[in-house]
Amino acid sequence: MVASVTSWDRMSALDSAAGQSDISMLDDFFTRALLAGIGVALVAGPLGCFIVWRRMAYFGAAMAHSALLGVALALLLRLDPMIGVFAVATLVALALFALERHGTLSGDAILGILAHGTLAVGLVIIAFMTWLRIDLLGYLFGDVLAVSTGDIALIYGAGAAVLAVLAAIWRPLLADTVSQELARAEGLPAGPARLLFMVLMAAVMALAIKIIGVLLITSLLIIPAATARRFAGGPVAMAALAAVIGVLAVVGGLYGSLGFDTPSGPSIVVVALALFLLSLIPLPGRTAMAAPPAEEVDPHAHPHPHR
Repeated sequence: MVASVTSWDRMSALDSAAGQSDISMLDDFFTRALLAGIGVALVAGPLGCFIVWRRMAYFGAAMAHSALLGVALALLLRLDPMIGVFAVATLVALALFALERHGTLSGDAILGILAHGTLAVGLVIIAFMTWLRIDLLGYLFGDVLAVSTGDIALIYGAGAAVLAVLAAIWRPLLADTVSQELARAEGLPAGPARLLFMVLMAAVMALAIKIIGVLLITSLLIIPAATARRFAGGPVAMAALAAVIGVLAVVGGLYGSLGFDTPSGPSIVVVALALFLLSLIPLPGRTAMAAPPAEEVDPHAHPHPHR
């Protein structure tokens, strides 16, 4: 069963003797899904801004594809799928970082090999595990019914850690995004910051797997950030606005799933897409911020960023 809140509601309604308790159970599931989705969106928004600025959408898609291999290995080893997704996505990020620095293939070729190779291996491993009944669609597109109170605590705890690390590497990562020469001239540790950013992406993908699914994780990173770019006046404002837009997409998508009996993950993405399309409506005096301005990271430039 593809995760949908109303599907659970209909099944529970079959038992009329326990109707009241089933409604309470539905409310409990939906509240947990909302809390978990909001937590993921608050973390995904700021990270997504760097994905948009650095044009790393394909890299995010490659890591998302590798997440299914993480799920397969976690099931095989009887671990939490979040652990497997984080481990495999981190290994993919490290492999890409190493191959780009010392390999002979282009970055796009490496991403293509890693993305489709890990996805195929994950599917083959799942096919061999005939002793398990696996809800593959739930892992692909999200399963809000699988969210527990422990998952919520993990999402907010790990999410706070991710945002803290992002704040610590913000300046060198932003400088490297604007110009690698600028980062080197300022003596900023752009290389380690870039690697840490990839690990943070792996963490967010692990946290988001139950809410939006492995195939749609990247959309929660990219679409809110692309929408916020239209209205934000600077990098920090864009990061904050992307988080807010992500929250709106999660809330709207989950309520849409509740009302129309649709999968939770795709419903969230549809709402995010709708917000993005609305942002394309021309507004006087507004232009999209394609990249963070150099004033944000260059101490010798004007102290106030261009608005």
